Amino acid sequence: MGCARCGTSIAEGEGREHLGRMLCEDCYMDALSPAKTCDPWAVHSAKNLGRTLAGGFELTEVQQRILAVLEETGGVAPDQLAERLHLAPADLERHIAALRHMEKVRGELREGRKYIRLW
Repeated sequence: MGCARCGTSIAEGEGREHLGRMLCEDCYMDALSPAKTCDPWAVHSAKNLGRTLAGGFELTEVQQRILAVLEETGGVAPDQLAERLHLAPADLERHIAALRHMEKVRGELREGRKYIRLW
């Protein structure tokens, strides 16, 4: 049996049903708790926590790579960024949401297309 969302193979008894579709565990978690980039409370919390931490936030390796690519390119479309970093779109979305809450990255429209750029 395969995941209705990503197509990966699901072992017998490992699938999770969500809205009538059989999903793998990762897709099930994404469906129940999607990343939210626009969350004022998360931004407020991140700002306050960033002020109280001695060295500020410690970014993950992936988040550092995202920032390096954005600095190098001046901004890039999410699908191109995911491809360049070899990340699944859902994984990229979670990292972008965290960076957005820390006000490290933001989105913008260029010629009607969504781009991610440095804050």
